[in-house]
Amino acid sequence: MKHLLFVLLLACTNNVTSDTTNLKPTKPKDFYEKLSDAAISIVNPSIEYDPTYFTIPYPNGDVPKDKGVCTDVVIRSYRKLGIDLQKEVHEDMKKNFDKYPKAWGLKSTDSNIDHRRVPNLQVFFSRFGEVLPKTQKTADYNPGDIVTWRLSDRHVHIGMVVDRKAASGRPMIVHNIGSGQVMEDVLFNYEITGHYRYKK
Repeated sequence: MKHLLFVLLLACTNNVTSDTTNLKPTKPKDFYEKLSDAAISIVNPSIEYDPTYFTIPYPNGDVPKDKGVCTDVVIRSYRKLGIDLQKEVHEDMKKNFDKYPKAWGLKSTDSNIDHRRVPNLQVFFSRFGEVLPKTQKTADYNPGDIVTWRLSDRHVHIGMVVDRKAASGRPMIVHNIGSGQVMEDVLFNYEITGHYRYKK
């Protein structure tokens, strides 16, 4: 009886070993896949769209967690990967203030708001990231890409491409255009003004 139990146990053990050796190792996610995951993780329709000027800490400062605008989606996604765009943008603007827009009448940097303005992020990503083609081809947009748009009312907007596909086949965008931090099929809904990838 003991011999039979031993044989059965050995057979079960061999089967388990055989099954696990046939499993393929999971490929580690690259930076941009992790960035896509970070953006998806902050989807929250209850976030109130609030463009109010806030005084925030520096570095790693953030507006109240229940508030935000489109730029805060990008900022919060990168921060989950340990990259503080508040600090990165502020430091570059201090050294190269003349390269950034002066649309707000500023004569010096402001770490409370500079990184939360779409045109400033466009300059920063152009300087330190990859500038990619602005096309109408779905295949040209990959998870972790940053896209900027001009809306019909001429306001500017920014969001992040993620690795979820809409029923249309287009990649979904995580953004905040007034309905919270949401994931939607809006890639080609507005005029694309910029397409970037950034990895520190």
